[in-house]
Amino acid sequence: MPERILMMIQQQTIVLPQYPKGIHLITQEVLNKLEVLPDLGLLHLFLLHTSAALSINENYDPTVRLDSDYLFDTLIREHLPALKHTLEGPDDMPAHFKSLITGCSLTIPIMQQRLHLGTWQGIYLCEFRHHASRRHLVCTIIG
Repeated sequence: MPERILMMIQQQTIVLPQYPKGIHLITQEVLNKLEVLPDLGLLHLFLLHTSAALSINENYDPTVRLDSDYLFDTLIREHLPALKHTLEGPDDMPAHFKSLITGCSLTIPIMQQRLHLGTWQGIYLCEFRHHASRRHLVCTIIG
């Protein structure tokens, strides 16, 4: 008879604090709000917003975050005259563009009750608005 594997699914929404515009390392903040991770599984993170994003990148040198923010602002500028969606300010449509190319979800493997990230990898909240509100992050653990 084949061995039965029991799988559990946990889901919770984390409310992140209001961050200023920029790229913010949130790995520890996410881990602090999650219950014990399973021995083996996946963590899926889904950001419930269209003007911010999630990313995994260098977590050691904070200048990586500054340079990343600079790159986004250089690639997608504010105050472009051709933009039609301007009701929420000049940073709104550029924030949507940045979110579009970065993405709103991540899936991270879990091994031995730890996120299986590379040595220098961390989870980033990419906040693209100048006056953003608190952000909601749905965390689903499958294990």
